Amino acid sequence: MKIIIADNAGFCFGVKQAMNKTINAIGNTNSKKIYTYGPLIHNNQVINKLEGMGVSAVENLEDAKESTLIIRSHGVPIHIYDLAKQWNIEIIDATCPFVRKVQKTAKEYYDQGYTIIIIGNPKHPEVIGINGWCNNNAYIVQTLEDIDAIKHWEKICVVAQTTITLDLWNSVVEKLNEKATVFEKFNTICTATKERQKACGNVAKEVDAMIVIGGYHSSNTQKLVQIGKKYCKNTYHIETADELPIEELKNLNKIGVTAGASTPDWIIKEAIEKMNNMEHENNEMMKMMEEIENSLTVPRRGNTVNGTVIHVTDKEIMVNIGYKSDGIIPKHEISNDPLVNPHDIAKEGDPIEAYVLRTDDGEGNILLSKKRVDAEKYWENLEEVKAENKTLKVKVLQVVKGGVIAAYKEITGFIPASQLSTSYVDDLQEYVGKELHVKIIDLDFRKKKVVFSRRVVKKEENEIKRRLLWESIEKGKTIEGEVKRLADFGAFVDIGGMDGLVHISDLSWGRVNHPKEVVKIGDKIKVVILDFDKEKNRISLGLKQTTPEPWGNIEGKYNVGDIVDGKVVKLVDFGAFVELEPGVDGLVHISQIADRHIAKASEEVHVGQTVKVKILDLNKENKRISLSMKEAVEGANDTNVEIINEDEPTTIGEILESKE
Repeated sequence: MKIIIADNAGFCFGVKQAMNKTINAIGNTNSKKIYTYGPLIHNNQVINKLEGMGVSAVENLEDAKESTLIIRSHGVPIHIYDLAKQWNIEIIDATCPFVRKVQKTAKEYYDQGYTIIIIGNPKHPEVIGINGWCNNNAYIVQTLEDIDAIKHWEKICVVAQTTITLDLWNSVVEKLNEKATVFEKFNTICTATKERQKACGNVAKEVDAMIVIGGYHSSNTQKLVQIGKKYCKNTYHIETADELPIEELKNLNKIGVTAGASTPDWIIKEAIEKMNNMEHENNEMMKMMEEIENSLTVPRRGNTVNGTVIHVTDKEIMVNIGYKSDGIIPKHEISNDPLVNPHDIAKEGDPIEAYVLRTDDGEGNILLSKKRVDAEKYWENLEEVKAENKTLKVKVLQVVKGGVIAAYKEITGFIPASQLSTSYVDDLQEYVGKELHVKIIDLDFRKKKVVFSRRVVKKEENEIKRRLLWESIEKGKTIEGEVKRLADFGAFVDIGGMDGLVHISDLSWGRVNHPKEVVKIGDKIKVVILDFDKEKNRISLGLKQTTPEPWGNIEGKYNVGDIVDGKVVKLVDFGAFVELEPGVDGLVHISQIADRHIAKASEEVHVGQTVKVKILDLNKENKRISLSMKEAVEGANDTNVEIINEDEPTTIGEILESKE
């Protein structure tokens, strides 16, 4: 006789969680009486054992006053939590995560005005609980005929009892879709349930008899019986090994075994042992029992396991790793990238390898890490990268003391602040989220430490740029650059691998007090190469030289007798200098400022003031313009112009020269 055990037989992670929380509660409730709200699971043998340990079930919440109440995996209506507070009941919530998801979905869409439809058994506690999250106004559909009772079709949201068959879901949804105006459907059949039902069908197709172990009142076990009978006429539903139909099984070659989600491991083992004794095939059965034992053994912390993705959310990946408890990979253990979307990493059915962090995350699941497995693979890559002095791309994750943390794949390394750039970095935060090309300057495989450098890469890049720059540089050439740094005496501009200086006098044809008046850091500008010294690594640049010298076409712009606007830029003892445009300024002699005698120009004007002036004289050759504020106001004739001492300077440039 050959016995074939279907995959995923026995406790699902939801029931496992409920059992774990109950067992933990027995030793941690400080002598408080422990109740479960209804039978914890649909298995009489387990219920009897729990009662022997002091845990009993209640149907009326008032019976659990002042005690501890365990909410079973089926979940409860939302108002139960409020009632528990009124009766001073301590709640231990063991609602299955899949069921909780259905409850929240039903509530969310009910609050948005949708008609909620639950496909399932109206008497099942899970369905009763879900309905309680939408004010008990949901329509419960167990057969296609139940659809006729639905009255509102404008906005429909349909969810499923987690243990129904996929055939029922598909047939009902198809019918609903024909009638609904707006239709939102959520296939909330538990993935573990789907996998268990699928495995049951596959085994039933190839055996002579199918044994389904589980409580007679268990909904998911009844579904397994239906599936078994669909493919194998000799399908038997039993609760314990004592109920095995020994006589019918004696002469069969292949027997299949599966179990409902509420069936504990020891009942499955007892049934297999009893079938084993029928043929006294001890060796074969011992091997089979070892396989069962292995399937029930929780992997140790630090192990690497292979599994299949069974569910993906925005916060985690759920994995079937072939054990009674499924594995959970939380978002922060999927990748080092905080912006990672789990849906981009995996989908249902994908194979996945993970590292065991904890054998129980507090809810009966095994806590796994994908990024740690991936990191192990990439450490070998890093050794090769360092040995060959290769460049790799990293993403900066966060700022820490002395530098930043950056990730290569799923390996995190350190970039000291001094290695981020070839120049001083004032704000490290600006690098967060950026991808940088770096090289490895320190690697300790044993300690799993790596130090990256962007500075090394930038220096190499700049060296190549400098070589190309010196090969092509020539005086008078216009080139594009980026302003990197400002000083009182000028601006430093990166023109491709090295910085050149634009002296403050070459920034503008006009008067400049500080370079920030003309450019700012980060500006892309065109400059002219004025001079260079390759041996000293110096380049002089000019910005104003990229625009025409304003005196070049002065005669076409200004004429004697014109009245124009100007800005006072400097006051001297003998008058005020007024700028007509950047690089073009003229002198208003003190006698031409006002129609009265003044001792100082500051009595009438101040620097920065805009004034109207009349052009009295214009000398392009000597770059001199004589101006009058008085005549601009009075409209006086040129014959009234007071003769200015020709020895007095008439431009700001001449004043500066006279002081030298």
